Amino acid sequence: MVHSHRDLTGGALRAAIFGVSDGLVSNVSLVLGTSGAHPGGGFVRLAGLAGLFGGSFSMAAGEYVSMRGQREVLERELDIERTELADRPAAEQSELEHIYVRRGLQPDIARQVASELMSDPEMALATHAREELGIDPHALGAPVKAAVTSFVTFGLGALVPLLPFLGASSSSSTILISIALTAAAAIGVGAALSALTNRPRWYSALRSLGICAAAGALTYGIGSLIGVSTG
Repeated sequence: MVHSHRDLTGGALRAAIFGVSDGLVSNVSLVLGTSGAHPGGGFVRLAGLAGLFGGSFSMAAGEYVSMRGQREVLERELDIERTELADRPAAEQSELEHIYVRRGLQPDIARQVASELMSDPEMALATHAREELGIDPHALGAPVKAAVTSFVTFGLGALVPLLPFLGASSSSSTILISIALTAAAAIGVGAALSALTNRPRWYSALRSLGICAAAGALTYGIGSLIGVSTG
């Protein structure tokens, strides 16, 4: 049987998972925290929308900057390795032979394998990058893709707790609907994550729900304690 693996190197999948989860937790905290102060539906909508767009832009920018920086560091290491392969190919081939010998190959076989790999410059670079640096030159990450994915998924997650307040005032029923929608979304995100991690579905779902519940309850309590003056 041939086993296929998901491509996790581009960063988009990671950004999507954390984007939705962060959007849910961030905005349910903001929406419920504001609601707890009983300022009226308009204030809650404003706070929720500010959290949605501000958080989406922040997540996208942070994702892009971090992945762009990581990619540039890896590209620099590849440039160094490319130069070494061009300037001292015999020494680089010897390094490769020693690596394969340490992994259990017989010296003559290791020498033959290293020689074959070094005959193609691109193959030589890819092999040295994997063996010495632990990276794949063709999978350095996609900063723009990760940033866009993070922006969209954070926004979708942040929209869930805000939805009931878009067309209604801040009342007990509106708050309960927001909590119910957020809980359902948190369970769904946790269950989806379990398909990738092979964790029990109930465990991932309850963990996601517990995080959202704790964040929402804490901020609602703080908002209720502080209150707001409308006069």
